[in-house]
Amino acid sequence: MPMQPQPGGGGKKFNAQAAIIVSAVVAIALIVGGGVWYASSSGKGDDKKNTANSGDGKNKTNGGGGEGGGGSSEAKEKAPADTKSKVLFQVPAPKTPKDVTTISTSGSWLTDTVYAKSGIAEIVGYDRAKGTEKWTIELPGPVCEATHRVTEDNKTAITFKPAMPTKGNPQSCTQVAVIDLEAGKELWTKTAKSGTTPISFNNVTISGGTVAAGSTSGGAAWEIASGEQLWAPKTSDSCYDSGYGGGEKLVAVRKCGSYDQRQLHIQNIDPKSGKVISEYKMDEGIEYAAVVSTDPLVVAADVNESAGDGSGISDFFSIDGKTGKLRARISAPGDEFGARCDGIYKLEKCSGLAVGDDRLYIATEEHEAGGESYSQTNEIVAFDLATGKQTGQRADAGEDYTIVPLRMDGGNLLAYKRPPYDKGGQIVSIDGGTFKQTTLMENPATETVRDVETRMSPEYSEILFSQGGLYMSDIYASDFSSASDEKEYLVIAFGTS
Repeated sequence: MPMQPQPGGGGKKFNAQAAIIVSAVVAIALIVGGGVWYASSSGKGDDKKNTANSGDGKNKTNGGGGEGGGGSSEAKEKAPADTKSKVLFQVPAPKTPKDVTTISTSGSWLTDTVYAKSGIAEIVGYDRAKGTEKWTIELPGPVCEATHRVTEDNKTAITFKPAMPTKGNPQSCTQVAVIDLEAGKELWTKTAKSGTTPISFNNVTISGGTVAAGSTSGGAAWEIASGEQLWAPKTSDSCYDSGYGGGEKLVAVRKCGSYDQRQLHIQNIDPKSGKVISEYKMDEGIEYAAVVSTDPLVVAADVNESAGDGSGISDFFSIDGKTGKLRARISAPGDEFGARCDGIYKLEKCSGLAVGDDRLYIATEEHEAGGESYSQTNEIVAFDLATGKQTGQRADAGEDYTIVPLRMDGGNLLAYKRPPYDKGGQIVSIDGGTFKQTTLMENPATETVRDVETRMSPEYSEILFSQGGLYMSDIYASDFSSASDEKEYLVIAFGTS
């Protein structure tokens, strides 16, 4: 069963807690671990058609778990003359209400001018360069879930609670809203019912002008522009839509059968009507699946709960969205690869991976650097989604760093390098053909800044990078820090000149 996100903080490397030591053969610069061979970059794939998203955060992805598809485009992120960054601003962690120990602050987005972040029962838009508040959207209760996707005209969607939770009344996530991130306005709020009971939504996404929200008790879809309900999934005694993946396409994960005889149907659906275009039926017994990408269609699952490390992933499934046929199945044991997905409730919540150019880019688990060094490191490797085989490409983190895919930027891959104890983190661009790394940003190594940055673990934080700006934020606010003398932050933003 996939691990549930925990409150951020502490500065620990979560991957390191579960890292498996992989033997290193330094003389030939290859790493062999658990039967998987990570070959050095060979430049394979130079002639592949670029089908990756532009990666500008508009209508496709706005951060981690980048998605492929959408036609050829050039990389937009370029290295500045000086890659050294400075802190643009920091937002202190909000205080939780009385008798509430932890509260969700899920949701962060970027436009050309605004960085927006969920607080406690509010969303605040900040000037992305200065950190000054441009607008605030007040809500009656906290945000439960937020899609990372943003439309071309800067709209996004959230679910939230109708009131603040209390010790005796935790409240349900019954409200779905569309937010205009540029204007700072809540455009509309809707609810849906299963029979006479309001649905408490577990996930929300957008695709093709439609907002779709799902849960174990039902779902619904609305038109972004008007808020008009377009459709609701058909429910029965044996089947229901557990949630949706959005972006270029809209994909439903439909659960059928009893718990011990579960079968998941991965459905490519029409966003306007809810009509099923194609369907892939997974093997019985797979209880949960996460939507990694909708175009190309890739899902992750923990088959027979064999991952064993809380990652929620043992295999990836590359599926033809037009026919519903399986293209390839990729084995990715949790003790060898560092990606994580929450296929239980938050079906699009994945970290440590990206999809583009018809490839799956995935971080390996941390391991010893080898030689005389006892430091930890890892790599990013690539799989061909047509064949399921590794392409032979590898991007090394470097000694004492760990590297995590963020999103696609045209045909290139953007990645974050989590730093060692005496350096700042880095953003690098990895060429999709040669896998050559170009540093776009290097953060300050001062202890006070580094302490804040390293608390923002890639597995349990939101990390956005665009136009020379890096924005890292926590997804929870808690009262755990009240006993600590250290100041806690909700957001830290970096920028290059």
